[in-house]
Amino acid sequence: MIGANLQHLLAMVLYMAAVVGIGVYFAKRANGSAEAYFLGGRSLGPWVTAFSAEASDMSGYLLMGLPGLAYWTGLADVGWTCVGLAVGTYLNFLVVSRRLRRYSVAVDAFTIPDYFSRRFHEKKKLLMTISSLIIIVFFCVYAAQCLSSCGKLFANLFGLPYGGMMIVASVFVLAYTFLGGYLAESASDFMQAVVMITVLILILILSVSAAGGMSVVIENAKSFDGYFSFFTTSTPSETEVNVFGAGKSYGALSIASCLAWGLGYFGMPQVLLRFMGIRSEKELGRSRRVAITWVVISMAAAILIGVVARSVAGLDYLSNAAAENVFIDAATHFLPPILAGFACAGVLAAAISSSDSYLLISASAVSQNIYRSIIKKDATEKQVMWCSRITLVVITLIAIAVAWNTNSTIFGITSFAWAGFGAAFGPLMLFSLFWKRTTYPAAIAGMLSGGVMVFVWKLAIKPLGGVFAIYELLPAFVFSSLVIVAVSLCTRRPGAAVEEEFDRVRSGAAA
Repeated sequence: MIGANLQHLLAMVLYMAAVVGIGVYFAKRANGSAEAYFLGGRSLGPWVTAFSAEASDMSGYLLMGLPGLAYWTGLADVGWTCVGLAVGTYLNFLVVSRRLRRYSVAVDAFTIPDYFSRRFHEKKKLLMTISSLIIIVFFCVYAAQCLSSCGKLFANLFGLPYGGMMIVASVFVLAYTFLGGYLAESASDFMQAVVMITVLILILILSVSAAGGMSVVIENAKSFDGYFSFFTTSTPSETEVNVFGAGKSYGALSIASCLAWGLGYFGMPQVLLRFMGIRSEKELGRSRRVAITWVVISMAAAILIGVVARSVAGLDYLSNAAAENVFIDAATHFLPPILAGFACAGVLAAAISSSDSYLLISASAVSQNIYRSIIKKDATEKQVMWCSRITLVVITLIAIAVAWNTNSTIFGITSFAWAGFGAAFGPLMLFSLFWKRTTYPAAIAGMLSGGVMVFVWKLAIKPLGGVFAIYELLPAFVFSSLVIVAVSLCTRRPGAAVEEEFDRVRSGAAA
C-alpha cells in the first residue's frame, strides 16, 4: 500500500510540476500590464478558448459531484441538470459570445465589472462596485468547492487529514496563479481539459468491464426503483448498500429546476471572460463546436461512471458526500498505481482549472475595479499587481474556511454559487447586450434584485416546500429580468452617446 501511495504521489507531483512550468513560462508576458495579467492581451485561439472556458466551468463537480449524484439518486436529477448545462453552453456561445467580445473591445473593458460600468457610462462606479462585491462573495464559495475537491482527493488517496491537504492544494494553486495570470490559467486549463476528458473515458471503460458489461449495468440499475428513469428519482438506504425504497415522482417543477442550470452560463464570469479574450470574434463559431462536444462527452461519461459503480463490487457508499469519491476509488481499483495517480490528477485538473479562474477574477475585481478605479485612481501597474496578489491570499483563506466541513457536498456548494452568478449577472448581461432601452438604474436594480433573491429564495422560501422547492436560480433570474424591464420603462432613456455606442456595436463597427 505504501508503494502504491508513493506512485500515486509521484504521478501527481509530475502533473503539478507541469502546471507550475506553464505558470513560469507565461510569467514574463503576463506581468507586463494589468490587461495582460487579467485578459492575456486578447490573444487566445479558438481551441484554447473553448477548452479553458469549459475546464474553468466544469470544476470538481464534473469528476466528483456528478458521478456521486448519479450513484446516489440515479439518472433524473443529474441527467436533467446536464441537459440544462449542455443547452446553456451552446446558447451562451451562440448568443452572447460575439456581441460581448465586440462590446468589450468598443468600451475597452477587460473584466466583467469593467464591462458593466463602461457599458452604461457610469461616473460614480456604483455598478462596478456592486458587481465586484458579488464576484468576491460567490467566488469565495466557488473556490471553496474546488479546494474541497482537492482535500477529499488527498485524504482519500493517502489517508491524510482533509483540512491539511486542502491547505496544501491552496498553496499550490496560489503559486502558479501568482506567476502567470490569465495566460497561464488558460494554457493550463487547455491541458487540464484534455486530462479530464481522457481520464473520464478511461475510467468509464474500465468500470464497465469490471461490472461485466453494459447490459449487466443496465439490468442492475433497472432493479432499483426509480434509479434508471428521467421521471422518477430513487431513494437509497443510508444504512444498507444497494437497498432502495420506493421511487419518487420527478415532476415538471423538478425538471424545470434542473434545466434552469443552463441559465447560469449567461452570468458566469470565468466563461464570459473567455469570450472577451479570444483574438477574433470570427473564431467563436469553431470554439462553440469544440466546447459543446467536450461538454456532452465529459458529462455523459461522468454520469455513467456513477451509474456503473452501482454494479461494481467495492464501490459502496452510504451517503451522497461519500459517493463523491467514486471516481477516485474507481481509478485506484482498476489502474496500476502510477496510472491511477495520473487519473486522479484529473480531479486536480478539474479543481485547479476552476479555482485559478475564480481567484484571478476575484483579484481583478478588487485590484482593478475597486482599488484602481475607486480608491486610488493613480495607482501604478505595480501597485495593482500587488493588490491583486494580496487579494488572492485573502480570498483563498476565506475559501478554506467555507470548505472546512468535510461533510458538505461538492454539488451542493456549486449549486448555490452558480445560482448567485446566474441571477445577478445573467439577466443584465443579456439585456445590456441586446436591449438598447436598458437604463443605468435598471442595471443596478436588476443586479441587486437577482443576487438578493437567490439568498431569500434559498433560505426563506425554498424550505416551505411544494412549488417553492424549485432551484433558486430560476425564480431569481425571472425576478431580475422583470425588474430590469420595469425600471427601464419607468426611468429616462439612456443618453445619446450610450445609444449610439450600442448601435455601432450591433452593426459590427466595433468588431
